[in-house]
Parts: sequence; C-alpha cells; structure tokens
Amino acid sequence: MAPILKFLPLYRERVWGGRGLAEHLGRTLPAGAPIGESWEIVDRPDAQSTVKAGPWTGQSLQQVLAAHSAEVMGPAWPAARRFPILVKWLDCRERLSLQVHPPSGVAAQLGGEPKTEHWYFARTAAAAAVFAGLQEGVTAAGFAQALAAGKVEPVLRRLAVRAGDALLVRSGTLHAIDAGNLILEIQQNSDTTYRVHDWGRVGLDGQPRTLHLAESLECLAAAPAGPAQIVRTVGREVTLADCAEFRIRQVRLAAGEKLIFVAGEQPRILSVVEGRLLAEGDVVASGENVLLPFAGALEFSVPARATVLVTENFHRVSC
Repeated sequence: MAPILKFLPLYRERVWGGRGLAEHLGRTLPAGAPIGESWEIVDRPDAQSTVKAGPWTGQSLQQVLAAHSAEVMGPAWPAARRFPILVKWLDCRERLSLQVHPPSGVAAQLGGEPKTEHWYFARTAAAAAVFAGLQEGVTAAGFAQALAAGKVEPVLRRLAVRAGDALLVRSGTLHAIDAGNLILEIQQNSDTTYRVHDWGRVGLDGQPRTLHLAESLECLAAAPAGPAQIVRTVGREVTLADCAEFRIRQVRLAAGEKLIFVAGEQPRILSVVEGRLLAEGDVVASGENVLLPFAGALEFSVPARATVLVTENFHRVSC
C-alpha cells in the first residue's frame, strides 16, 4: 500500500516575512532571515519537495511520481506529468506587493503560467485585511490612471479577514495580502507573479524590486472572473472552494471521531490546521500538509478536537 507522503519544507526568505512560522507552527527556521514562505508540497524544475519518512525517504516528489504514478495519482496519470498543486505557508509580517497572476487566456503569450490560489487564514492580527480586485466600476485603464497618480488604495477592494476565513483568488485578480496574516496557500503549480506596485519598499538588497506594469495591465484587461468573496467557516464541514483546478473542504472533527479515505478514489492533500490526527502509528500534526495517495486506504483517529482541510479533484488537471 502506498504510504502517506510527508515532505521536508523549503523555506524562502522574503522582505515581507518574519519569524511567525517558528512562533505559530513550531518550525526551526534558518537563523536571522525574514522567512516569508514555507513550500510544503512542490514539484517544479527549480524546487522539489523531498520525502522525509517512509519507504521513499530522500526521494523527490518528481522521482516518486516517475516511479509510482499509478499508486500516487491513479492509473491514468502520466508518469512524466508534474504534480499540479503547490502548497505553501505564508508569514505576512508586512504587506505584500500588489500583484496579479496571468489568466489562462493571456498566460502563454506573456510567457507565464496561470495561477489560481486559495488562502486559508490560520491566524490574523487585529484589523487584518487583504486587497482582492478593483472597486466596482474601475477598469484596467482607470486603475492605470490611479497608479500613475499615486492613488492606488482607493480603487482596490479591501476585505477584512479573521482566523478561519478563506478566499479563492482566481488568475487575473489584482491582489495584495496585508500585514499580520498567517496563511495556508493552496494553488496551481505556478510561480508566475507580475508585481504592479510595492508601496515604495526596497528589497532585501536595498534596491527597489522589479515591477511588471505592462504585463499586469494586460492581465487586468483580459476580463478576470468576478470579485473574490470571503468564505466564513461555520459548521462541521464546508466547501471553501470548488473550481476547475481543485476543491477544498474544511472538516471540523471532535475527539473520538474517524476520518476515512477509501483506496482507489483519488489522491488528496490533507492539511491539519488545528489539533492532530493519528493513522497506523503515524501522527499528522498541526501545520503539516501531507499527500494521501490514490492507492492508500486510510483511517485517521482524532485524539482531541481537530480542524483539517482536504484538497481534492486536482487529479483532473494537466500541467
């Protein structure tokens, strides 16, 4: 039977990052640096998750898929195809840049990849917020005028957020995460970001960071999907997102409950955002993100209250 796949995190230094992943998730971070991202599950040419336990220890995710694609992803999955999802923790100590990811209609001509992403707000500071989209009636041309005049914030949609909220941000949506958010990001396997505005900040090298104005305005003019909407998580189970790229469910579990996955249905990603789960002597602790293979029949027990996210339906996507 295919094992639960746990991976070593890949930490990324970011000018807007901090030490929150150590404080809130108990991670051991590289000394001194502002760490903004932990790449939890990734299969890219320049970044590979490495299995940290079990029979495939030390192998990259790409190596595992090449040798065991039918077990992990199902019999129809080509062995050479990359894993379609990228999972990250984001520690947003400061505000991120205002940015956009290319929608599928223009991504190829811009030399990039579309990137629809989902944010789960695990922790938020008082008055935490994000920017997602433009105010009603503001066009790409109107935004360009506001940008040139140095009056960006008034034309952006600002959404207040609190711990437990969720937000699906589709490709083509102008967005920025404000300071004080600890976010679990589940996204398409893409690393294309066009930075529009950086609030007058300089990078870690002391120089202004590169902006991508022409590409960004092309993305905005390509008519992105409707405005992003906050999902408030109430009840035992709620669907946080259901789009062409993935479906994400939040499940709240009481002590003594079971969480069961049947073999041969589909691969899934299990993210524990509160508490811990036990399976076959293994522990999936708070903050961990694991890959549950297609071939695995798994039964998790819940020693105390827990909250998990289940990401699924990504096996239908090619990348």
